[in-house]
Amino acid sequence: MTIKEFGLGEDMPDAPRGRVLLIELVPSTSWGANLRSELKRVDWDKLRKQTYRGAGYKCIICGGVGPRWPVECHEIWEYDDEQSIQTLVGLEALCPACHEVKHFGRAFNEGNGGRAAHHLKNVNGWDRDRTNQHIRDAFVLWQDRSSKKWTLNLDWLKDQGVSVP
Repeated sequence: MTIKEFGLGEDMPDAPRGRVLLIELVPSTSWGANLRSELKRVDWDKLRKQTYRGAGYKCIICGGVGPRWPVECHEIWEYDDEQSIQTLVGLEALCPACHEVKHFGRAFNEGNGGRAAHHLKNVNGWDRDRTNQHIRDAFVLWQDRSSKKWTLNLDWLKDQGVSVP
């Protein structure tokens, strides 16, 4: 998603690679299940390595790399809030700092919320108020989504030649 798609206006600079970094809090009712833990090791390795290669081993948002490993694999979910369906739509390669922002709640719980907020602010070129507003909005949405029991749709895996668990 770009800055313009997010509705931030023309005066907001795009992130270096043209994508805005957004917090994506997983509803608490969906915690504990992720592709890495649900898939066979060989399938997970295939998907994540394919994702890394496709991004040139650089973060698709900021273009950066991490100090220990270049990128991490992040699951992209769409939420149908009316039907309570959480649909996997892809994977993306993120540097550890951008990945930490995506999972801001976890970063906050681990004492890294300030670092994650700083990265969010810098990557997007936002001021402190805009950054704080996005954090608040993300938690309001998380609270609402966490009140629901989600049905997972993993059909995307079939298109990747991976059996759905």
